[in-house]
Amino acid sequence: MSASLPSAARRRTLAAAGTVAALALALTACGSSDSSKPDGPATPGTNHGPSNATSSGTPSPGGAFNDADVTFAQQMIPHHQQAIEMARLADGRAADSEVKSLATAIEKAQDPEINTMNGWLKSWGKPLPSASSPMGDMPGMNHGSSGMAGMNHGSSGMAGMMSDQDMNDLKSAKGKDFDKKFAQLMIGHHQGAVTMAKGEQKNGSNPDAKRLAGNVIAAQNAEIEQMNKIVDRLK
Repeated sequence: MSASLPSAARRRTLAAAGTVAALALALTACGSSDSSKPDGPATPGTNHGPSNATSSGTPSPGGAFNDADVTFAQQMIPHHQQAIEMARLADGRAADSEVKSLATAIEKAQDPEINTMNGWLKSWGKPLPSASSPMGDMPGMNHGSSGMAGMNHGSSGMAGMMSDQDMNDLKSAKGKDFDKKFAQLMIGHHQGAVTMAKGEQKNGSNPDAKRLAGNVIAAQNAEIEQMNKIVDRLK
């Protein structure tokens, strides 16, 4: 006797097998889709990713902030800007290779920190320092027409800022004279930044701002030590 099923019965068997296979594929597809979804219901317009970046791509600081955090950013931005201005003067003026390398390192380190702090102020809805009025609209700050280079500790409330005369003296110096002036002035400038950063660590509340302050303290104290050695060497 033949082992094959009658034609009608065979068709019913094949149809049933096809249905089971299709159901299995559908269940597999559902399982794969569900595993890629985040836990919990999604809210339209809500970012469920780990990033806390602003629309400009600059990381915004996590957690709450207070007035000390805002003041730290608003003051450290022009402070860093002046350090970069000083560092750029080394091109064509500095003779010492260590001074040249240090000037490059200062610019590379502080420019990204300026961008970071600008991003914080934007995300906090606070005014940015401007070139014509570096301290923004903060009360008690000098808003004279001399600009960033003219702000010293007495007129701006920021320790270590160079005066117009300091900057002009540095611009007019060359060779070994520039190297010595640069190191001496930058030591005082860095010491001012360290003082400001310590104030942020003491009075600020935002963890990212306090972390940046810690980085400033560590990096600039190391450069102060290096520049003291340069000054001793160039005597």
